[in-house]
Amino acid sequence: MSDDSTTAPPDDPEQSTAVVPETTRQIVIREVPQGQLEATHFALQEVPVPSLGEGELLVETLAITIGAGQRAGLQGSAGYAGPAEADVVMTGTGVGRVLVSNHDSIEAGAVVMGLTGWTEHAVLNGKRATVVDGAVAPATLLGALGTNGLTAYFGLLDVGQPQSGETVVVSAAGGSVGHIVGQIAKLRGATVVGVAGSDEKCASLIDDLGFDRAVNYKSDDFRAAFKAATPDRIDVYFDNTGGDILGSALFRMNAHGRIVCCGVVSQYDTSTPGPGPRGVPGLLVNNRVRMQGFLVFDYADRFAEARAEISNWLASGELIARTTEFDGLDAAPHAFVDLLAGRTVGTTVVNLAS
Repeated sequence: MSDDSTTAPPDDPEQSTAVVPETTRQIVIREVPQGQLEATHFALQEVPVPSLGEGELLVETLAITIGAGQRAGLQGSAGYAGPAEADVVMTGTGVGRVLVSNHDSIEAGAVVMGLTGWTEHAVLNGKRATVVDGAVAPATLLGALGTNGLTAYFGLLDVGQPQSGETVVVSAAGGSVGHIVGQIAKLRGATVVGVAGSDEKCASLIDDLGFDRAVNYKSDDFRAAFKAATPDRIDVYFDNTGGDILGSALFRMNAHGRIVCCGVVSQYDTSTPGPGPRGVPGLLVNNRVRMQGFLVFDYADRFAEARAEISNWLASGELIARTTEFDGLDAAPHAFVDLLAGRTVGTTVVNLAS
């Protein structure tokens, strides 16, 4: 080691056995994309392993997750993410094993989740790292029990507030958040309609995940099919896409319906985002529709509650968590491109270590 500050004290037998490399690999933003994202917008580089400060953890990253919202961050349209910059490590959530700890309550060997970024070794603030069950697969920790599952849980139940017998429509229903939203809505007794980008995804939503109906938004007769799939109109629309699908849903809302604004994936991967849907605010006023955005971080004090219920659903088989997995840090840019192109299903995960 070239930096002694990352070396465990010799009287700590648990930390003294940790293998701490001198260098690590990371992926940086080579160029902030102005149009459609390409893998060439990123670069892989090798750098010294950073030293630790007080209260920090050196983590070997086991897996990272990639979500469409990260494209909004690169676009600069996610205010909570700050401005997009080149020559910095790509941000993202990961699961990792603690190699060295300078934190009083987190020991070496613990498995934690936090903002690792796209790097094989990360330094995390112990106060912002969450200790998780290392026996649970990283894909599950990052998906159903991670930001995606929490977003689905609070967005649907707290913002959408579905009631038994109501009709819930979910866009990007085969994606990381959407496939969980639809299943939770079924658990609450709703009729669930998914909107996805292929006939194969639509069939899987019905056959594998229990959705009542599904519509391919790329089909030539989408508007007619969407109307036919919602004969009782829509009580809750969970919007992950914005654009034309949101526009179609607005015209199908029941009085006192709720629109949950979670994401705008149709607007992310382009330099020329389309205009907002027509009919706003008139349709909202006439039908007394509530349209509300949210950020999952607003519910941080209730994460444990949500994870407990989601864990029970997973254990009972009432909830199925879907993932598309890639191997190796260098696969992350390609995984990101595939996600935005609609070629992935469920949560997109990149495994960095076995």
